[in-house]
Formats: sequence, structure tokens, C-alpha cells
Amino acid sequence: MLKKVLLLTSILLLVSCGSKRSTLSGKKVRTKELVSKEQYRADLRKKEEHKQTKTTEYKRVTSNSDQSQVLDATSSVVVTTDLIQNYILTYKGIAQDNMVNHGIPASITLAQGVLESGSGQGTLSRNANNHFGIKCHKGWEGPSVRHTDDAPDECFRKYDSPTESYRDHSMFLVGRSRYSDLFTLPKDDYKGWARGLKKAGYATDPKYADKLISLIERYSLSDYDKEMMDIMGLQSGVYEDTYVETQPVIPQTKVTTSSKKSHVVKKGDTLYSISKKYNMTVSELQKMNKMSGTALSIGQILKIK
Repeated sequence: MLKKVLLLTSILLLVSCGSKRSTLSGKKVRTKELVSKEQYRADLRKKEEHKQTKTTEYKRVTSNSDQSQVLDATSSVVVTTDLIQNYILTYKGIAQDNMVNHGIPASITLAQGVLESGSGQGTLSRNANNHFGIKCHKGWEGPSVRHTDDAPDECFRKYDSPTESYRDHSMFLVGRSRYSDLFTLPKDDYKGWARGLKKAGYATDPKYADKLISLIERYSLSDYDKEMMDIMGLQSGVYEDTYVETQPVIPQTKVTTSSKKSHVVKKGDTLYSISKKYNMTVSELQKMNKMSGTALSIGQILKIK
């Protein structure tokens, strides 16, 4: 009798445990299903938001890409507009001095420097201070470096400073007969100079002249030529319509010239642009401020008549 009671009790316990287990299991499955749907919807919303954010960021990066450009000569580098402008401001004084001393337009020198050196970011300019891609050539006895250009491991000149490179560039053009025709051109004929350099074999790139002209016109480098020609007392040798006007026309009124007693030099100012703004000549500005050259520094105060 006792055995029967124990057996019956065991059976009841087993049935009771089985029903609880299935009930708990069912609750877990239902709870898991409900959470899974909500999580799915939340994850879906996050994915959509993330996709929209990435699309916006891509558009923003793409829209800013036109702020940089590729300079491809002895090195191929990507530089920003600010880098190019800072390079021009750094070396414009040297280029203008070389224009006076050697007769090479400052615009041509600067455009070649920007292009050949990658605005100072190219391999040759950083490692050898070579800003014009000048190779060793016969007779070079100075230091040199090896660089792959038209052929592997070509010999290029190495300089102690960028200034030395600029000076050697002028002497390189002056001292070679193949460039002699260039010096018969007007000093403000930058298009003739650019095409003449390509024709004389300065570079093998078929678009070399167009690249120089584009840089000169984009960054108003011909202003530096005009400024020096004014100082040197030279007249323009090309028609005015060959230039791209970059300076606004200032009405010649007494109020404009007399209302200002001084001018604070800003980034991008040149003696030529300042003289035009106040209806003066470069020579008058230099004489009034006791200047012998054309170099300016940001923040410098110039006397104005």
C-alpha cells in the first residue's frame, strides 16, 4: 500500500514539473519575440540615420575637393589654394629682384616655381631645395641628388636654400642659347614666355605652357610684372586685352586720395595694387616711404599722400 502511495506521489510531481517548465518556456519565447521585434525596428532606424549621415558627410567632402589641385611636374602633389598663395607671397620678392637683374618676368618665375616644386611640397624642393626641377647637365660641379623623372635615377641639382635655387634658375635661362629668343619678348608677355619655354625644351609635358599660363592668370601673377615695369620705367609691350583684369577700378576722386593718410599692408598687397588704390605711382610710394625695394610685410604701415 505504501509503495502505491509513493509511486502515485512521484507521478504527480513529475507531471507538475513538466507543466511549469513548459509554461516558463512559453513565456520566455513570447518575451523574446516581443523584444526582438522592437529591437529590429530600432536597429533599422539607426541604420537609416547612419546611412543619411554618411551621405551628408560624403557630399560635404566632395564639395570641398575643389579647394585643392594637383601640381604635376618633377613631382605630383596635391596642394591647397592657401599653400599656393603662401608660396607666392614668400618668393615674390626674389622673383621681382630677378626680373630686374636678369630680365625674366616675375610671373614666369613664380609660376614655374609653384608648378615645379609643388608649392614647396615636392620631393626635390624638400630634399634638395630645387624649386625648378633643374637637372645637373654638363658642367655642374655642385651637390646633387637622384630623382626619377623622365628616366629612373636622374641627376638633379641640390642647393643650400630656395633663394640659391631661384638665382640659379635665372642664370640657367640667361646662360643657354636655346632660351635667347625669350629675352627679345616684352617683359609682360607671359604667354609668349610660357610657350617659348616649352618650345625651347624646358619641360617635356605637352601642356606645360598652358599650366604656367593658367597659374599666372588664376593667381594674378602678372601684377608683379606690371609693378616692376612701372619701377623700371618700361611700357607694356603687349595689348592690354591680353591680360585678365584682377584689380577693381578705383574712381579718381580727391576724397579717395585725401581721406586716407596711411595704409596697413594686408595679405596679397603689392606696391602696384596699393599705388593704384590711391591713384599714385609705385615710385611715389617708394619715395614717400623711403623704400629701395618692393618687399612688403603684413601689418606694415605705409604713408599715403
